[in-house]
Amino acid sequence: MTASSHEQVGTVVVGAGVAGTRLCETLREHGYDAPITLVGAEAHPPYSRPPLSKEVLRGDAGPEVALLRDPDSLDALDLDLRSGVSALSLAVPDRTVRLDDGSDVTGEHVVIATGTAVRRIPSIDGGNVHFLRTIDDCLGLRDALEPGMSVTIVGAGFIGLEVAASARHRGCAVTVIDVLPEPLARVVDRSVGAALRRMHEQHGVAFRLGVAVDGVTAEHGLVSAVRLGDGTKVPADLVVVAIGVHPETGWLAGSGLDISDGVLCDETLAAAPGIWAIGDIARWPHWPDPEPTRVEHWTNAFEQAAVVATAITSGEATPYAPLPYVWSDQYDAKLQILGSAAGDETRVIVGSLDEPKWVALVRHGDHLAGVLGMRSAGPVMRRRSLLQQRARWADVITAT
Repeated sequence: MTASSHEQVGTVVVGAGVAGTRLCETLREHGYDAPITLVGAEAHPPYSRPPLSKEVLRGDAGPEVALLRDPDSLDALDLDLRSGVSALSLAVPDRTVRLDDGSDVTGEHVVIATGTAVRRIPSIDGGNVHFLRTIDDCLGLRDALEPGMSVTIVGAGFIGLEVAASARHRGCAVTVIDVLPEPLARVVDRSVGAALRRMHEQHGVAFRLGVAVDGVTAEHGLVSAVRLGDGTKVPADLVVVAIGVHPETGWLAGSGLDISDGVLCDETLAAAPGIWAIGDIARWPHWPDPEPTRVEHWTNAFEQAAVVATAITSGEATPYAPLPYVWSDQYDAKLQILGSAAGDETRVIVGSLDEPKWVALVRHGDHLAGVLGMRSAGPVMRRRSLLQQRARWADVITAT
């Protein structure tokens, strides 16, 4: 298609990651034969992000392992794929998206799936400062990692810990810095974070926790050390900033949508008539959170896409009440979280946090809200039905 006119299409999907691509797949699986335009800001074909911090960064696999579809199966979806094109604005009343190639696309439905972008620290800048969000980020970081170099990671969340494990795999000396007292402190109970720290320490990772970053020491445009708030310095041949993400909502300014911390939706993921949001950018009401919240997990993006595709094809929207699931591969261990990772109480019921394998339950009020496990896929997944039933905590503990 040319980029000069106002183009009518059936559904416009803005964002070509897991959520946007899965929505297109599900529409076609449901027999949707109207035109679909898929807009992706990156020049790469649609891909999945989880391999970037693991096998691709380690060098165990090439970037093609992250692709969501091979060229033939992508063609089979019969999409108007706009790769390397960004959305500039959305006119909600007529569901028109303006693109930076000069074109407008209008649909009966517009699905917002632009996800998130990395957070940056203005005081940390230099030619050896890296982030990890895109394939290009991953390949740049992979090429820069050399055995024996000192790698300093700012941020002890999932990405920071996975990068730490991959960098150790490549023979680097690794230090992880975080202002919080333990890794993943915003996600899991402090005792679980401490267990993860101990596992990394056993693999040679050093931690500086409970201290803020004050700035960097740089020479000739390259960071040589990260300065901490307690006056100490952490030497660095390479720095990775992994302090989280923020929703990609800038292009929606002026749309009239509520874009404070993502796109506010109702319980069916509708943001306005004919406008939907899915994936990391969607903020919607769901148990057990008292306020609308976002969920930044691969599984959530995948499931939300299917829910909205079904609503579009059936004409009937239904509430999306997920059972969140997230996993993280670090060294030879897989951490799995089903439901909520933190609540009013976290209780270990299998093994102990000092052992290689363990399972813990999470309580929210009077109900079971989550199951966590390390190297324990079976025991975690066997409790899925209890979470779906919102089983009472007392009943679960009695039966354990």
